[in-house]
Amino acid sequence: MKTLFLSLLISTLLSLSLSKELCNSHDKKVLLQIKKHFGDPYLLASWKSDTDCCKDWYQVECDSATNRITSLTIFAGNLSGQIPAAVGDLPYLQKLVLDHLNLTGTVPDFLSRLKSLTFLDLSFNGLLGSIPSSLALLPNLGALHLDRNKLTGSIPQSFGKFKGSVPDLYLSHNQLTGKIPASLGNMDFSVIDLSRNMIVGDASMLFGVNKTTQNVYLSRNMLEFSLSKVAFPSGLENLDISHNKIFGSIPPQMTQIPLQSLNVSYNRLCGQIPVGGRLQSFDFSTYFHNRCLCGAPLQNCK
Repeated sequence: MKTLFLSLLISTLLSLSLSKELCNSHDKKVLLQIKKHFGDPYLLASWKSDTDCCKDWYQVECDSATNRITSLTIFAGNLSGQIPAAVGDLPYLQKLVLDHLNLTGTVPDFLSRLKSLTFLDLSFNGLLGSIPSSLALLPNLGALHLDRNKLTGSIPQSFGKFKGSVPDLYLSHNQLTGKIPASLGNMDFSVIDLSRNMIVGDASMLFGVNKTTQNVYLSRNMLEFSLSKVAFPSGLENLDISHNKIFGSIPPQMTQIPLQSLNVSYNRLCGQIPVGGRLQSFDFSTYFHNRCLCGAPLQNCK
């Protein structure tokens, strides 16, 4: 009899333990608002009010200690409309991915309230308007993906004053205009991608011998500055400045850089390609369509 009682007690306690919901009630309410905002799409079919969002919902991750939602990843689906305001009510969110959707509207200013964010990806959408300067207030941001949208205006001055870590910055394939703010020279970006916009003027402030920058992509803009005067980071690995109006010559310092990829084509460069390092390992397409570049792998200088 005693054994049976203990078995029933253990079974009851185990059942109660299993039935206890881990998901924070506030966070769950917010997610259900997001689902409703998008019209209860099939992509979010696992988000049911009678199940546990920390255990049973796809696209959602929770902190094991606090059970607060730390990651929301929704991608590759047909979710039309604007980014729902309810997203700003997830204070413990560290990762927000809303990419390869059909989102429209602007990049909302309320995202700057998510002070725990380390990764923000809104790429491959139809977002319009300017980039909110308030994103620079995110103190823990490690990567910002706003690429492949329809964003206009200039790069915010505030992106030269990120309050915490310096994020990998992806702004390519938009319709950004104006000059690169000089303040960006204060930042030591590991990755910066501004390619395929309509940016003009100088980009030399993005470089510097004391920086740790590894990847710079500036192709297909209207940038115009002298490459001769640029001091490159010693650890630069990938550089694409093709399809601009960049003039001058290729500095000899580039022979000392461990480049894995390089493209300076379709510019206004002149002079002999320095010999050494990796520069001759790239084929002619790396250098062609310049004003008067010469030397291997192009034709010999006269």
